[in-house]
Amino acid sequence: MNDTLHWFKSSYSDSGGGDCVEVATRPHAVHLRDSKQSDGPTFTVEPAAWSAFVAWQ
Repeated sequence: MNDTLHWFKSSYSDSGGGDCVEVATRPHAVHLRDSKQSDGPTFTVEPAAWSAFVAWQ
């Protein structure tokens, strides 16, 4: 699955090599992974859940 997704680094990620989250979106799912472990596990949520998460402050 990871090879078919277009991953991009989250704008919330640290540019100093710290916490780095990559995100890939599909119409019915948002996939997340640790950029330092691109072959590792992914976390998938529904788009509404992702929108609520990034809107939360």
